[in-house]
Amino acid sequence: MVVLVTACAGSTSIADQLTTMGPVTTLDSGSTSIADPPTTMGSATTLDPGFGTATIEVSGTALTVWVADTPSKRAQGLRGVEALPHGVDGMLFVFETPTSAVFGMKDTLIPLDIWWFGPQGDLLGVTEMRTCPDGGCVSYGSPGAVGWALETLAGAHDFPPEADLTTSANE
Repeated sequence: MVVLVTACAGSTSIADQLTTMGPVTTLDSGSTSIADPPTTMGSATTLDPGFGTATIEVSGTALTVWVADTPSKRAQGLRGVEALPHGVDGMLFVFETPTSAVFGMKDTLIPLDIWWFGPQGDLLGVTEMRTCPDGGCVSYGSPGAVGWALETLAGAHDFPPEADLTTSANE
């Protein structure tokens, strides 16, 4: 199963199909990614866009994150968010079943790192995702089936290759 994720979000719509390849960093090797069509920027906000929050842990580091655990929340993602508010470290995308996911930066205003976690919470890889204010957005595919994807501000964390994710969903 492949889930297309646009604008740092999740979508199962084939209408969002992607066409060009770009970089994904995995811990063992390989690189793939896919590009979005050009787009215009949406309205920006720093306010909570209606996501619930949770505290998760990545190899002992506690993070407070917005949670995108439904198709509509994954489709929204961090689109239009100018900055994360104080006390929010990122967004956790939760997939009901292990999924090969593709994330895009359409209408996303802040550069992000995406941390790919397998179904057991093991770190599979990390990808730096860049904004695309002039269109021609690049999208990024997971290095395998993921149970979670964690978006954080680019460069904010340097988790080790053996990192693991702990949430109430996988304890």
